[in-house]
Amino acid sequence: MYQHYLSFNLLRVTRSTAIASSIKAYFSLAGRNFLHSSGRQPQGPRDTVARHIGSSEIKARREMSSSAVDAASVDLACQLDNVQGIVDALSSVRWKRQQDAVLELSEHGVVLIVEESGCLQAKVYLQKEIFARYEYTAQARPRFGLSLGILVDCLNTFSVLGHSTIIELRYPGPDMQLLLRSVDSLDACMYAEIRTTIPDTISWEYNFEPAGATPLNFTVKSAAFKEAIDDLEWPGSSIRLSLQPTPPCVTLRGDGHGDLQIDFMYYVNTDLLVSFNCDRHVSYRYKYKFLSATTSNIPSSVIKDNRGSKVTVGRGGMLKVQHLVSVSRSSLSHPHIDSAGYQQPSRIVFIEFFVKPEESNDD
Repeated sequence: MYQHYLSFNLLRVTRSTAIASSIKAYFSLAGRNFLHSSGRQPQGPRDTVARHIGSSEIKARREMSSSAVDAASVDLACQLDNVQGIVDALSSVRWKRQQDAVLELSEHGVVLIVEESGCLQAKVYLQKEIFARYEYTAQARPRFGLSLGILVDCLNTFSVLGHSTIIELRYPGPDMQLLLRSVDSLDACMYAEIRTTIPDTISWEYNFEPAGATPLNFTVKSAAFKEAIDDLEWPGSSIRLSLQPTPPCVTLRGDGHGDLQIDFMYYVNTDLLVSFNCDRHVSYRYKYKFLSATTSNIPSSVIKDNRGSKVTVGRGGMLKVQHLVSVSRSSLSHPHIDSAGYQQPSRIVFIEFFVKPEESNDD
């Protein structure tokens, strides 16, 4: 069972610039001791710690941290220049307070996976282009578990100072931790360690298969899709999603204590239903709590920009919901400039939800 405790000691904070001469955040993982595949095991009940230190400690800390980490094989060393953007993306798949996640590392980037009851799975794809620097040296693809809540809270600690922060992430640390530290200030440095675990086996790994030769999907404005699902909360615990080719329409229907039906007519609401592909009538029922998790924590930037969310019905009624989150650049003087002097296009985080239906047969 994960237990995490958070406490801050901020000595001086102004509205325009948050200045902390002393800040500590403690995160403890209780009740779990794991022996990692490397044979190394965390020693004792040492908490995961994030600290903000002054310039007098920086040199010693950096030298000690560098020697400790470099002494072992580091699979990944990377830098993020927009912490808040990553926090928004990760928070979109955080549908409960205490939630475990699995991180998979590869030469292409980092994938975070969360799962619920074998019926709901979400993935956040942090491609290597998202990072200001990405150095991957592992031979295999490392996979480790951690608390999603602790990871998000820890990243938030780096962004509470009111300005853009560049942080470095390394894995593994001496005791298989995920190590984080700020690298953009000469006057202060914040660092953190998050203890990791051997992840539980993902109960369902699969390749999403199309339902037929013609894809069954539609793209709807994210704000409208979220509002429709929110409105369907009161009728009952299940929502029926139906697609029909003539007239082209998407229907969401909830029944139970009452009946409520929401229709997106393709030719009538092209400003809301951006695209539609369907060659036959299909209808599946989904648990409301799982369907609502796909939109409940969509980042406000997605809603504000009124972007589109793509919904696809796969074989057996498996539902895939995709969101795109733009990770804006840091306001600091670290823009991504290529060799020709042109700034790279906006970086995108891909978020996917997979929801199993309550029933496997079409109506």
